[in-house]
Amino acid sequence: MFKGAITALVTPFKDGKVDEEAYRDLIEWQIEQGIDGLVPVGTTGESATLSHEEHRQVVKICVETVKGRVPVIAGAGSNSTAEALGLVEFAKEVGADAALLVTPYYNKPTQEGLYQHYKFLAEKTGFPLVLYNVPGRTSVNLLPQTVARLAEIKNIVAIKEASGSLKQVSEIIKLCGDKITVLSGDDFTAFPTMAVGGMGVISVVSNIVPQDVAAMCKAFLDGDIKKAQALHYKLFPLAQAMFLETNPIPVKTALGLMGKITPELRLPLYQMSEANLNKLKETLQNYGLI
Repeated sequence: MFKGAITALVTPFKDGKVDEEAYRDLIEWQIEQGIDGLVPVGTTGESATLSHEEHRQVVKICVETVKGRVPVIAGAGSNSTAEALGLVEFAKEVGADAALLVTPYYNKPTQEGLYQHYKFLAEKTGFPLVLYNVPGRTSVNLLPQTVARLAEIKNIVAIKEASGSLKQVSEIIKLCGDKITVLSGDDFTAFPTMAVGGMGVISVVSNIVPQDVAAMCKAFLDGDIKKAQALHYKLFPLAQAMFLETNPIPVKTALGLMGKITPELRLPLYQMSEANLNKLKETLQNYGLI
């Protein structure tokens, strides 16, 4: 259902509020550059500091701007199943194509708790759901055996796998076959994930170079492995720079340097240190972006 390069969009702010004009412009540029899909209000979209009203606003703006040109997978995760239900229902109501659901964070559910959480949301909404496993953020790992159980539910259609473990990705694909689409949740593992059977990436770096990330995924999926590999290594320093500090600090800073947005963050996220900012600028200059 979903494949290729899908951008985990930043949420631009200006004077403490969502910058709707910059956000719409960013979405238009992403589509012009050939991106395969968009994710509003994920981790990169600073979902953790958006109010519920802002969360809904950002999803609605994205869907309205895209107008069906590429799939929109709306961030809708929460550590409260009831809260997640409301966010999924809103995504469905405004016309998103699917909802992205991070594993519940902080309360550390068991594997059975994770299964029941997703099963409940799938059955209650009947809406396409994309699982999101990012243990480094949530302190819980959605294990391949649990993913295989969830893959039997027809509207659980994909997983964003950001454990960083190709062993885990391989186990998921081996257990699930074509019952679920595996997308890398980490730019560093996009190419290797496709090599073991994944279908693309939900990307941070594609916020600033959508064309190249889309080209890498297309080349791989079209069977041009050499071209995809070359693009992987071209993108590698840029991907590293996006994680000089906590995501999305570097990518918003980069978009600011490129003149795409005001690089405003919300506390507790804070502007980059001078040393890391200089490293970021050097990487962007070497890539020809500034």
